[in-house]
Amino acid sequence: ADLGLMATNPDYKAEKEKCASFFRSFPSSTGDGFKYLDMLQEIADRQRETLVIDLSDLAEHCGSDNALQTFQEDVQSNTRRYISLFSQCADELMPERSYGAVEEDSFDVLTRQREQAGPDGETGEDVPRVLPEILKRRFRVFFKPGGKAATRTIRSIKAAEIGHLVTFKGICTRVGDVKPLLEVACFTCDGCDFEVYQEVLGDSFNPVSKCPSSYCNSRRGGAQPQLFLETRASKFIKYQEVKVQEISEDVPVGHIPRSLTIQVKGDLTRSMGPGDVVSITGIFLPKPFTGFKAMHAGLVANTYVEAMAVTQCKTRYSDFTVSSEDMKKLKQHRKGADIYGRLAQSIAPEIFGHADIKKALLLLLCGGVTRRLGDGIKIRGDVHICLMGDPGVAKSQLLKHIITVAPRGVYTTGRGSSGVGLTASVARDTVTGEMILEGGALVLADNGICCIDEFDKMDESDRTAIHEVMEQQTVSIAKAGITTTLNARTAVLAAANPAYGRYNVAATPQENINLPAALLSRFDLMWLILDTASAEGDIALAHHVLHVHREGRPPALSFTPIVSHELRAYIAHARSFHPFVPESLTEYIAGAYAEMRQDEIEQGEKAMGYTTARTLLSILRLSEALARLRWSSEVIEDDVNEALRLMKMSKVSLEDTLQDQGPKVDPITAVYMAIRDWADKEGTGEVPYERATALLISKGHSKDVLDACLDEYASLDVWLLDSQRNITFV
Repeated sequence: ADLGLMATNPDYKAEKEKCASFFRSFPSSTGDGFKYLDMLQEIADRQRETLVIDLSDLAEHCGSDNALQTFQEDVQSNTRRYISLFSQCADELMPERSYGAVEEDSFDVLTRQREQAGPDGETGEDVPRVLPEILKRRFRVFFKPGGKAATRTIRSIKAAEIGHLVTFKGICTRVGDVKPLLEVACFTCDGCDFEVYQEVLGDSFNPVSKCPSSYCNSRRGGAQPQLFLETRASKFIKYQEVKVQEISEDVPVGHIPRSLTIQVKGDLTRSMGPGDVVSITGIFLPKPFTGFKAMHAGLVANTYVEAMAVTQCKTRYSDFTVSSEDMKKLKQHRKGADIYGRLAQSIAPEIFGHADIKKALLLLLCGGVTRRLGDGIKIRGDVHICLMGDPGVAKSQLLKHIITVAPRGVYTTGRGSSGVGLTASVARDTVTGEMILEGGALVLADNGICCIDEFDKMDESDRTAIHEVMEQQTVSIAKAGITTTLNARTAVLAAANPAYGRYNVAATPQENINLPAALLSRFDLMWLILDTASAEGDIALAHHVLHVHREGRPPALSFTPIVSHELRAYIAHARSFHPFVPESLTEYIAGAYAEMRQDEIEQGEKAMGYTTARTLLSILRLSEALARLRWSSEVIEDDVNEALRLMKMSKVSLEDTLQDQGPKVDPITAVYMAIRDWADKEGTGEVPYERATALLISKGHSKDVLDACLDEYASLDVWLLDSQRNITFV
């Protein structure tokens, strides 16, 4: 108990009466009846097993009466005692079960038999059988924090909070199995069949060794009858142990993250998994070391938190429910022009430029459709992107921002990650001593995004751990007698520097990228970002950065950026669609893929990537992600063109640099050559305007360039244009 309470020597009978008056008088939100009496009726009717007391209700109740001014503070500073007081009041106020509400179960039959069992017939007088209240209780009392409860960091919970109710935020690193915990032990005497009940309060207890019945006490001589633990008549509850670690933002520089052990009991078990960011309300309690450890520890005690309420801070997309109010806002956003561009620009608006990279990151958040075939083969839907660029092009900032937008994300760096830290390690459980698996970064980011910075600085042996995750989306383990496969359905976003620190234009792309082909082919988009000097671009960038420093916010865009939680809601709704590729597009996609392969053969050593069958799947994944953004269930040709354009744009900064050094081909000439090549290949002299547009957008040209090209070559009488701007070669 708190020192202040000890000094005043509280009257717990009066405190219990306060608890009872709270139950009896607090009205329900609808206005008819009483909230907690209705809950007790549900418990009596077996419709619920928890009695959740909301602290904001308690504060409201205390505010109406001056005599209860300190009651809420007392409850929060001496929570363990008040749980037993509230439980006793609930037992006394428990109403009768509604007629025909539910059939009796074995527990009810057992309880009735125990209460009806008379004294021992041998002697006519006996010790009455005392049934502990906790044995008859079919509910647990939990305290739920009010809306104004301040969330603390794990580091700020000190010794002064022992026994208090605390609310803190952390990330689950290890979740133990759910095991039965003995709450009331029942012993049966083998001499007279007398039942003895013993309540277990701590982690350990001394079993009763002597039968208290008068029959056994009156026996003289001979061996004393033994007491046996009877599991069927004992009471067990669900028990789980969880390790919660400090969130990385709360850890001071140069410190190791603190962790706390959480004991979860009853209905709260299985409410969190590894990698979940949770807000936990619980009682901070000491736990003295026992057995051999106590000799080393001396007077030092360990601490743990007994959980009262668990709230998920970041939900997965699958658990995300979009409220009707948010849905209205999202539909308003959709009505505006170019929703795709506006969503992309809402990602990290304080970072200048990188419009196409932000579009690619938006598709990474959306993802394609994971397909499971009849024979068990799985084709992944997650999009993987690698940003390779010169120093100072805001790669790491983009990664950090994506972590905040994604509902589940893990950020790690190349040098600080070993192969085991990324996949899974085998450790010994401190409680049971069994060998258990601890998931690494990729497993913790399951159904989310794993951002790996400084990807090029990783050791080759550690980088191979990622190969399986990126294509099969599993982590296979065979160590310390544990052979298993863990799910790692993760989208990987990697950032790396070229081999020479900066991109060396004189060397081939393969020498610069310096990543094995097996890994490169697994990335859907390999984005090269070169830092090239240009007077206009540099001045615009400088103005943007100075504005952010001066005002503390990015310069105003032509529209209001969509805030993070709305963006998350939009993507969550988009991910509920499962688009497919119609048969009419198969020829078009196959032709585009074959053309990419042909271009790569022609470029030879100067090829900027590896085009494999995985590239074809990448086109499909990006097209599906674009269809999801449109909230559509079917991929259209524009989606495929945009996917091809992004693949083209991912190498555009390098192409621009190479063109600056070599002979320049102006865009209008390039557009003319592309249209002429297509007409020659098809053996036709007529090119429809829609076909020309689709052809050139996939090659990275804009409509303005196409229109300028059509007008220029029409004035030179190379081709004729009709009213719909369809082309006919002369």
